[in-house]
Amino acid sequence: MYSLSVLSKLFNLELDYYVNHLPQYLIDNPTGNYKYTILNGTKIIENSKIVKELRDNQITFSKDTIFIKEGGAVKEAEFGIKMLADELKEYKNYSIFLPSGTGVTALYVQKHFKGKVYTCSCVGDDEYLIKQWQELEKNSNYYPTIIPKHKKFHFGKLYKENYQIWLELKNAGIEFDLLYDPIGWQVVMNNSDILGEKIVYIHQGGLKGNESMLQRYKRKFDIN
Repeated sequence: MYSLSVLSKLFNLELDYYVNHLPQYLIDNPTGNYKYTILNGTKIIENSKIVKELRDNQITFSKDTIFIKEGGAVKEAEFGIKMLADELKEYKNYSIFLPSGTGVTALYVQKHFKGKVYTCSCVGDDEYLIKQWQELEKNSNYYPTIIPKHKKFHFGKLYKENYQIWLELKNAGIEFDLLYDPIGWQVVMNNSDILGEKIVYIHQGGLKGNESMLQRYKRKFDIN
């Protein structure tokens, strides 16, 4: 959301971002991605009916409107992700790992990278990832290898173990996002036998979102 708002502002485009639900606390206390997206001029619209219609492809757009699916799961994403895969070619003897939402980044990195690409599901289950890939790419030879998680995580729910591993990395000088990367990093630590010693970990960015996530963790677990 925030990245799209920056892009839209840069090119002087109008961006409407539809969501199922906006927490009242966030509306009253803007922070993180929500705050900075609004400052960039994006309209964040809470409308579950339209979100469903968008997901079901029930809305027709005018020729001057670009519709980007949730998670950037569109074929056009391949153009930019191929650039990332090209940058990784010098690491062909390494395992590439990144946690996935829709899995579009992992898919197109694997398609254009000669080595092995691994991922884990962070939004839906592993079957959800495969379904997303099938909508974008019919050739299953391009599908990354999914490593199962040691437990089920509900997307957006707060887990103290996720905060603790994030904090350990932060204290070591590495700041990951608080939504995907704690799950991904645990998968890496639990599967060294699969990934080997040489690993390139692609983190999810999105550090502005940590502002609101940290506030949620502090309220839930009374963390200073």
